[in-house]
Amino acid sequence: MSKFQTATLAATAALTAGALFASASSAKPARGHARAHAGSTTVHVVEHALTDDEIPTGGGKDVKGNILTFVNPVFDAANQKRVGHDEGFCTRLDVKQGIWECLWTTFLKGGQITVQGPFYDTHNSVLSVTGGTGAYRNARGEMVLKSRNGGKEYDFIFKLS
Repeated sequence: MSKFQTATLAATAALTAGALFASASSAKPARGHARAHAGSTTVHVVEHALTDDEIPTGGGKDVKGNILTFVNPVFDAANQKRVGHDEGFCTRLDVKQGIWECLWTTFLKGGQITVQGPFYDTHNSVLSVTGGTGAYRNARGEMVLKSRNGGKEYDFIFKLS
């Protein structure tokens, strides 16, 4: 099992399909796609890092260039109800500094949100929201990634504008 799974998320956690806006005041996206992001919106989900798999690229376990892949379930902010899933990958950039660069998509009831950015073995990070589909088609902003439960779960806090 990679450091990513045990330390934080190995930077590829991530993305959901259920009743999503658990952290926002509503359990559904705002009515109409054009209005879904008229102001700022926070979407908070919890990823369970169950399938993270580090794929060696020739130099063994946990070396520069290795790829971490995942498809994980995502739950509401209360961590009670499954609301979707994520799928993505990370590339190990620096073992000594504990850095991965990741790209993943979170599949939610109203659409998808895609993020890209760093994942660190020993501390939380912030990734860029690079786009979305459906209710999130104009999504921009950032996603705060916080490790929980020893890196077995992660808070995805999307701050969309």
